[in-house]
Amino acid sequence: MKAIRIHEIGGPEVLRYEDVAAPEPGPREARVKVEAVGVNYIDIYFRSGQYRGTLPFTPGFEAAGVVEVVGPEVTDVKVGDRVAYSGVMGSYAEFTVVPAGRLLKLPAGIDARVGAAVVLQGLTAHSLAHSTYPLKPGDIALVHAAAGGVGLLLVQIAKMRGARVIGTVSTEEKAALAKEAGADDVILYTKQDFAAEVKRLTGGRGVQVVYDSVGKTTFERSLDCLAMRGYLVLCGQASGPVPPFDPQILNAKGSLFLTRPTIAHYTATREELLQRANDIFGWIASGMLKVRISETFPLKDAPEAHRRLEGRKTTGKLLLIP
Repeated sequence: MKAIRIHEIGGPEVLRYEDVAAPEPGPREARVKVEAVGVNYIDIYFRSGQYRGTLPFTPGFEAAGVVEVVGPEVTDVKVGDRVAYSGVMGSYAEFTVVPAGRLLKLPAGIDARVGAAVVLQGLTAHSLAHSTYPLKPGDIALVHAAAGGVGLLLVQIAKMRGARVIGTVSTEEKAALAKEAGADDVILYTKQDFAAEVKRLTGGRGVQVVYDSVGKTTFERSLDCLAMRGYLVLCGQASGPVPPFDPQILNAKGSLFLTRPTIAHYTATREELLQRANDIFGWIASGMLKVRISETFPLKDAPEAHRRLEGRKTTGKLLLIP
């Protein structure tokens, strides 16, 4: 089969399109014929060495397709099921082996491309708005990168929760998309000081929570956006990791809270995974949640997909098609 392999860390050029043996499922595993692959920032973190993998490896943590073979002791899925999954490395390939307990059956009406576009980022957005900081009516939330893959979903879910949403984006085009998703106010951070604008929009009070997927370049000013006892949810590091800082800053700025969640800890059990996924699939089926697929690329063009994502030239989701 064909797969993308990484033999050394580096830029997009280290993503090699190669022939490898198709994997065989073991106990409680299934082999999936991949129809669509989600491209995420975590793939870039592993490729560039921000996160460490054992070389060589096949990147990717999200895909959708059809169950082709099941191993012994599998009860959650059967051959022929249409499924999606996230959180298991190796999705940049024509076939992948996944623990059956991580596979989610796709409802009728949700195709593989939508499934691959929504699982990782949808589960992330759901957990951020429902659990990391459970939004409630009257809360004001600041969502950085509001026109990105997670951002567009998080804006919609935050509005379902009754929150007022302020988004930050880099262009007028992205501002329009964030508004379409439901953002009440949108700040062009390329032209405005987003912290000053947040204070103006909130009458000087600040917001209850900042969902910051950007990291290094926004972290300090994100703290300045928070109301007393507000939460900074650092849910990504698209601009790089945040440098060490003195926790006393949290006290000085209003007894603030800081958390760095990962979706694995919010889908640790099969029950929690299914509960979040069922919400997401149900919202999509009812039309309450819109999934935007920005661009699709053949699997062999994974390097170009990474360049697009790193260059922040995308809105919504990028997919690879084997």
